[in-house]
Amino acid sequence: MINIGFYSLLIEIRYFYEIELISLNSSSIVITVLIDWISCFFLAFVSLISSLVIFYRKEYISSDKTINRFILLVLIFVLSIILLIIRPNLIRILLGWDGLGLVSYCLVIYFQNIKSYNAGILTAISNRIGDVLILLSIAWILNFGSWNYIFYLEFYKIDLSIKLIGGILIFAAMTKRAQIPFSAWLPAAIAAPTPVSALVHSSTLVTAGVYLLIRFRNLLNRLFIIKFLLLLGGLTIFIAGLGANFEFDLKKIIALSTLRQLGLIIRILSLGYASLAFFHLLTHALFKALLFICAGVIIHRLKNFQDIRYIGSLVYQIPFTIIFINIANLALCGIPFLAGFYSKDIILEISSFRIINFIRYFLFFFSTGLTVCYSLRLIYFTIYRNFNSWLVNSLFDGSKIIRIRMTGLLIISIFGGCILRWLIFPIPLIIILSLIMKLITLFVCFMGGLIGYYLSNWNLFIKTKLLKNKIFIWLFGSIWFLPIISTEGVVYFPLNLGNKYIKTIDIGWLENFGGQNMNFYLIKWANYFQYIQNNSLKLFIILFLLWIILFLLIWNYLNSL
Repeated sequence: MINIGFYSLLIEIRYFYEIELISLNSSSIVITVLIDWISCFFLAFVSLISSLVIFYRKEYISSDKTINRFILLVLIFVLSIILLIIRPNLIRILLGWDGLGLVSYCLVIYFQNIKSYNAGILTAISNRIGDVLILLSIAWILNFGSWNYIFYLEFYKIDLSIKLIGGILIFAAMTKRAQIPFSAWLPAAIAAPTPVSALVHSSTLVTAGVYLLIRFRNLLNRLFIIKFLLLLGGLTIFIAGLGANFEFDLKKIIALSTLRQLGLIIRILSLGYASLAFFHLLTHALFKALLFICAGVIIHRLKNFQDIRYIGSLVYQIPFTIIFINIANLALCGIPFLAGFYSKDIILEISSFRIINFIRYFLFFFSTGLTVCYSLRLIYFTIYRNFNSWLVNSLFDGSKIIRIRMTGLLIISIFGGCILRWLIFPIPLIIILSLIMKLITLFVCFMGGLIGYYLSNWNLFIKTKLLKNKIFIWLFGSIWFLPIISTEGVVYFPLNLGNKYIKTIDIGWLENFGGQNMNFYLIKWANYFQYIQNNSLKLFIILFLLWIILFLLIWNYLNSL
């Protein structure tokens, strides 16, 4: 697959195959496959990371009795993203899209506890919005005679219907890529097993929406929604970076960094650089998979503790894992000359000479400083702080198989960025800026690292007047209340209204005038009739006489008329 991708990239060619399965009279079922360098590279990275996840499960959940079910779910998950990648047909895209949502729900609730159930239903409902929008685009594009959107790329410039379809697909992609206001499900999805998180956050679920936008890149530059996407990307990277600095859950910090990188990819895609966005998508997949696998080893060795306040001085006990996670962390920061540097440096410099307003520019660079901030904070907690856990047994690195896999990912995380840059951009890319504009990136990273060290010493940090009130910590640490708005905020008012309805109507007035009152009178009258029907001779004679008297009175009244 890599060789085909190299070939199609060098000669700039794409292959479109149609395979006819069944033909009956004038009806036929045809499978379409699109092969180009984007799909080949993406498939290669998905296959690499998914194979590492399946190998990693031998140690992480080796004692699980349902290990075969886990492997089958991962394989179906990978098959769904492959269907999404190679199919230029909206029906097949919906199959892969819906398969990702369904299997991700099964994987998030894999441990079957309350937290995983809540995270699973939040993930599923958020992704259902994208499914509905894709169904709308499928119904609309049928007016053109085919669901293969690749046939209508030339109509983007002149046809309004195709622009509307593209706009619907853009909003659908917002749910999968967890942009505001659909950002709450991504940090919640860490309830899944850590190998699944390595797969979800690097190259499958969260990248499905980005991949769909890259396919419709010719449409983005011609829609007004491009400015809206640019603003949403800036807000996403700002809120995610700010939330990661107030978080103590190891996996959630890495998940928030994924959310920030997705916002960064969408931002550069909104500026019109689809190849650069795809380049950063691939490099991000490498070091993010390594980050999650190393985090899984740490959590597994600490007997399922994820709080970084219990982690410290692990470099003396599990040195290989700590070295690997910190190198991946530095690649996330964009330290020269790791994988993240080659994409993030170009993205920051390109953003410097594009015409964007000051607020968007400030959010872009300030969020870059926040990335260095929470990365240095994580490094400080894992290396320099004292070991605060109460475990008395000594820790050790993973097995030999896991170390070999982690070493392979480490090598790719170091050298993969420069190799991909030589392949995707064969012509040297030179960006000419002023000295101040060139140094502003280094200045922002330095200030972010300084603030990260300041944040690491929590006792010193909490003394600041701004953060003495816990409302600020709650606001910044909860992604600006997005998880609360997406869960309790959505169900509070309907549940409260339903509770009042039950108290006042269902078990109130309706019971008074309905069930309970009718039951009372029915029992009362039934007792009367039961007393009458007790076969009392005296009672029967009295009733007979009363009936005779009533009959005579009525007879006399009628005769008088």
